[in-house]
Amino acid sequence: MHETVQRLIRIESQIKEESAKLHISEIPKIIAISKTFSLETIMPLIDYGHLHYGENKMQEAKVKWTSIKREIPKLNLHFVGKLQTNKAKDVIKLFDYVHSLENVRQAEILSKYEKNLNKKLKYFIQINLGNENQKSGIDSKDTKNFLSTCKLKYNLDVVGLMCLPPYEEQTDKYFKQMLDLKMFLNSQNKYQLKDLSMGMSKDYIKSINYQSTYIRIGTKIFGDRN
Repeated sequence: MHETVQRLIRIESQIKEESAKLHISEIPKIIAISKTFSLETIMPLIDYGHLHYGENKMQEAKVKWTSIKREIPKLNLHFVGKLQTNKAKDVIKLFDYVHSLENVRQAEILSKYEKNLNKKLKYFIQINLGNENQKSGIDSKDTKNFLSTCKLKYNLDVVGLMCLPPYEEQTDKYFKQMLDLKMFLNSQNKYQLKDLSMGMSKDYIKSINYQSTYIRIGTKIFGDRN
């Protein structure tokens, strides 16, 4: 068995064990963050049956995934990078999820191409909880109005929230803020958000304690990037 598959199986086992401890019936899905890794490196996971993969650069993703997604339509590709509006059409064509929705201009253009291409994606609104200038995302206080705009005006299927907590800090408080924000939005809106995209290689077990449903893991599956 390939070492990437062995690593994934270990992670799956840890996640199942933690979920059982917390009496969580729906096990969080693992997005294998395959950016910078070749399709040859990814193929053992695909052959094993893993379905969710994450990429952050459109051009790289197009080269790697266009053919294999035609061959295996059930593969789910998640866009986890900063979304440039001039790449929106290509993102709609290739991807199934976007984890970095953060402004009305993006929503408008994505909605236009969804109609033109007759394809619906699922979206996560990216929240900048640490108010870090170098990171994308909207302020949590603006999320309620933005969610309504995305749903009502642009008919986007927003399924949840995503965050990238400040790297050096304890992430528990940010995961709690995300869960609290989701619960607040669900109490205020008729649109019920089901998902939270949070937790990475160093803190994915913690994220399960705060009801993460999509965990983004790269190096712990594929090893260090060159």
